[in-house]
Amino acid sequence: MHHLLLALTTTPSPLPTPGLREGISEDQITPGLWGFIMTAFFVLATTLLIVDMVRRIRRVRYRAQVEEERQAAAEAADIEAADDHDGLGAAGETAGLEDNGQGQAADRSQPRD
Repeated sequence: MHHLLLALTTTPSPLPTPGLREGISEDQITPGLWGFIMTAFFVLATTLLIVDMVRRIRRVRYRAQVEEERQAAAEAADIEAADDHDGLGAAGETAGLEDNGQGQAADRSQPRD
């Protein structure tokens, strides 16, 4: 086994030939005009797709940001309305009540019979 590995590592690999094989022209091994046109088309198509994707992602992010701001404003308005309602309700209840001296509140909003 050791001899086989030693033989494989020391055996030189064939050198590449400096010229083309017989029967093959340089036009047959280069991409040519059609290869350039197809490569340019794919580059252009990929660039346009990336630009469109970035535009769509930016639009989605903007819409999400606007929606979050709208929800935050609605929640703040709801909290403020609840605070105003609680403040008026507590003030309205205590304004109509009077302590009758026995630790109980007497309702003065209704006339006594």
